[in-house]
Amino acid sequence: CRPQKQALPACAGAGLNRQGIPMKKLWLFFSQAVTVFVAAWFVIATLQPQWLAAPAPPPAVSAPLVLPAPQVSAAAQPGSLAAAVRRAAPAVVSINTSRVTRHPFADDPWFRLFFGQQGSQSQSGLGSGVIMSADGYVLTNNHVVQEADHIEAVLADGRRASARVIGADPESDLAVLKIDLPDLPVMTPSDSDRIEVGDRVLAIGNPFGVGQTVTSGIVSALGRDQLGINTFENFIQTDAAINPGNSGGALTDEQGRLLGINTAIYSRSGGSLGIGFAIPVNVARQALQDIVQNGRVVRGWIGVESTALTPELAENLGAASAQGAIITGVLNGGPAARAGMRPGDVVTRINGRPIRTVAELRSGITALRPGTAATFTALRQGQNVEMQLVPGLRPSVAQRQ
Repeated sequence: CRPQKQALPACAGAGLNRQGIPMKKLWLFFSQAVTVFVAAWFVIATLQPQWLAAPAPPPAVSAPLVLPAPQVSAAAQPGSLAAAVRRAAPAVVSINTSRVTRHPFADDPWFRLFFGQQGSQSQSGLGSGVIMSADGYVLTNNHVVQEADHIEAVLADGRRASARVIGADPESDLAVLKIDLPDLPVMTPSDSDRIEVGDRVLAIGNPFGVGQTVTSGIVSALGRDQLGINTFENFIQTDAAINPGNSGGALTDEQGRLLGINTAIYSRSGGSLGIGFAIPVNVARQALQDIVQNGRVVRGWIGVESTALTPELAENLGAASAQGAIITGVLNGGPAARAGMRPGDVVTRINGRPIRTVAELRSGITALRPGTAATFTALRQGQNVEMQLVPGLRPSVAQRQ
């Protein structure tokens, strides 16, 4: 500051602002305000950082997205089996069974003394069936309903009905049920004798109780036997997925016509490995008719024992090929004995139909109607011999036991 003319000391006004407030106090106020502001900012940035975030810009307004309308074709997609499913699936039912069991020693006083009174236990089962007629006859497997106390059929449309067993055939593992409902859908049968390996098929049933399910595959083999499943085995083999619960369900062709009744699978885990077996519909339909009309399956019987014709036996017997079944035993007084059949004869045809294996001979004989003559062609000492044979009625399992 410059020297003044007044009597005041030089620079007397250096520590004041124009209002007379000391500069030191003004600086202290400013620093405290900055400190409080920084502290507040730090606390907000730590605890509520969203308060400090810049507001999001408003979304840009764009023109609405215009998508083409879906186009539904009236024709089925190439390779689709939907038409076959619509035709066949309504006639396939789910079967729920229940059975009340008691411990075999429940009535033994010593058993009750040590273990107490054992109550009854309820066991449930699952399977499938095929509606074969408008009046409510349903085909299924015997093992699905065997020893069941209560059977319920559930249709694809959700309707439920109690079912009663009309009859069963343990030797072919088939059973016939009856349900009483109006307007029942009916399965259309095909001709299982005309199918070939490689034909496409559908398997419809209730696997694991999840509800009606459709799987597809092909016919893998025909005439499967010696599996130890049934007494009479002539299975259609398929790779369409078949699982527990599919038993008794339908095996259909590409048109939704019934080819067989799904019966068994080959599995190490309990699930499908691509090897399933179905009873041909021609066999199943004959069993259905016999059970409804006669209460049991009617099979032909001629009273013989047979074995496979090996190449060595064929050479010794003068057969041109190892096709046929060699007769090893003939029951005295039986139908075959009365017709002149002898041990050593090689049966090659029944009613003109070729017989190549023992299984085909057994199936051919059981398919004959008792009392109706049939023509058997056999090779005897290198010569073809024809015999008119009248088969009898094959004894039932209970009668043979």
